[in-house]
Amino acid sequence: MTRKYFGTDGIRGRANKFPITPDFAMKVGMAAGLAFRRGDHAHRVVIGKDTRLSGYMIESALQAGFTSVGCNVLLLGPMPTPAVALLTRSMRADLGVMISASHNPYDDNGIKLFAPDGYKLSDEVELEIEAMLEQDLSPRFALSDAIGRAKRIDDAQARYIEFAKRTLARNLSLDGLRVVVDCANGAAYKVAPEALWELGAEVVSIGVEPNGVNINKDVGSTAPNALIAKVRETRADVGIALDGDADRVIIVDEKGQVVDGDQLMAVVAASWSEQGLLSAPGLVSTVMSNLGFERYLTSIGLTLERTPVGDRYVVERMRAGGYNLGGEPSGHIVLSDYATTGDGLVAALQLLAVVQKAGKPVSEICHRFEPLPQILKNVRYKSGRPLDDDAVRKAISAATDRLGAQGRLVIRPSGTEPVIRVMAEGDDRDLVTTIVNDVVDVISKAAA
Repeated sequence: MTRKYFGTDGIRGRANKFPITPDFAMKVGMAAGLAFRRGDHAHRVVIGKDTRLSGYMIESALQAGFTSVGCNVLLLGPMPTPAVALLTRSMRADLGVMISASHNPYDDNGIKLFAPDGYKLSDEVELEIEAMLEQDLSPRFALSDAIGRAKRIDDAQARYIEFAKRTLARNLSLDGLRVVVDCANGAAYKVAPEALWELGAEVVSIGVEPNGVNINKDVGSTAPNALIAKVRETRADVGIALDGDADRVIIVDEKGQVVDGDQLMAVVAASWSEQGLLSAPGLVSTVMSNLGFERYLTSIGLTLERTPVGDRYVVERMRAGGYNLGGEPSGHIVLSDYATTGDGLVAALQLLAVVQKAGKPVSEICHRFEPLPQILKNVRYKSGRPLDDDAVRKAISAATDRLGAQGRLVIRPSGTEPVIRVMAEGDDRDLVTTIVNDVVDVISKAAA
């Protein structure tokens, strides 16, 4: 059964337009609260958010929905998504909620739900909640004396900072490192600089002045130019860019070069493999990870399990296969020994630990492989299923044969917009470019 409201990362849309409206958010709170009722104890819901203007509205609406069905609400304020997942578990909550649209502009927002174990909800639970969203839930309201209470948790940020610091060895300090951290004017604008400073780094912060409408605007992991400029200006050893909800990260080395998630995963994989810390002889990433990355892992005796795009699928494969490392080229790095979802700050700390131990510059530490030429183009369509067209199928088959074992062709429809993404990579850039252009032309004709 297809989900109506939930996408690959919760419910998302334009703020104050359905489904990200206060009335619908309130009903989401009611339905989710009812779905997670287990017995007669006082149920707890943890709610965090990023810094979007609409976060106040959605937070209040969710709070009303949860309390109306008898759930107590613990309000965390602006906090990274991984912190919400962490505190859902540590505070023994029955449900966690993050209000965020991640790396999107301020006028989008979203509602992510976490189960008591801190993991994102299964398809089955999301379908159960969606079914209730179509019903009149007023007969299931709590009695007047059983309405839930709401409470702000004043030390939530301190709790997460301590957690992040403890992911490093006690005797490891960041003394001597000049670090520029870009918090995207988002959820980590307080916790990330503070954690780095407490670990001994000299910290230069940008993207730490949220005003409700500047989240991800010309800053953060999807707009690294501001970080690159600041790293060069301050002659920093490393730059760290988080996104709006701080579940993804990119690194900028001391030369101002961007390091993506594949290179970062390669660093962590090699380090953990040498220390015997990998729970399985490999890691999990998506179909978008570079073939050069896969070849590097093979050279050090590790495997790469690929999944569809989305950290949700990465985590599912990690749990099924017993992996403790996974992620995406975009910078979602999942370290399941510490977190149930991507954690940009913790992933960055793992890199800094390798840098400190090796005593080498970030540019040297993070250059583990040469990425193969990779070309990605998008084809927008209005309706229908262009990938089912016979001519498209034949073109894809022919392109796959031309690449052979020296490359990959990945074609996938976007999960959030009417776009088909065509990606190819291989040793021969000219061949890769030709193949992508040929396939795009055929899909465009079928989509016309």
